[in-house]
Amino acid sequence: MLSALKSLFSKSPKPAGPPRLLRSYAPPDVLIASDGVSVEENGWRIDLTEGTLRLFELSDPGVESCLLTYRAQLKTADLRGSAYLEMWCRLPGRGEFFSKGLHNKIMGTTGWASYEVPFFLKAGERPDMLKLNIVSEGTGVLWIKDIEVLSTPMA
Repeated sequence: MLSALKSLFSKSPKPAGPPRLLRSYAPPDVLIASDGVSVEENGWRIDLTEGTLRLFELSDPGVESCLLTYRAQLKTADLRGSAYLEMWCRLPGRGEFFSKGLHNKIMGTTGWASYEVPFFLKAGERPDMLKLNIVSEGTGVLWIKDIEVLSTPMA
């Protein structure tokens, strides 16, 4: 039984090269969402309310068989509740799939820290759209900067 479980986990994909930057976002790039958003501290200040805030969409990233990573620097002030990164990946003919940073939520008042969410693509899975979001489960102020989408080839 134990050897069967080990074999399942040992087949997880391994990086086959260094990450490659697909796209970065910084001012003067304009967020899709604009209510309660202003440019501040080399990024954006967002007055959060509960819900999903769409930040950017990346069309035709031209990747497959890789680890996609949505990474950003975040800080908060008086965030009552929590917030996290979320990435949606649209696969033609199959629908939309997501990766949520539920394991790494931000809350309260914090300084700058790096947050990221991964999304594994198998061979033949070629997204035509990536959607980069912030999900808020409360209210407060969040700053975001140094937004990146990276692709790491997988063996």
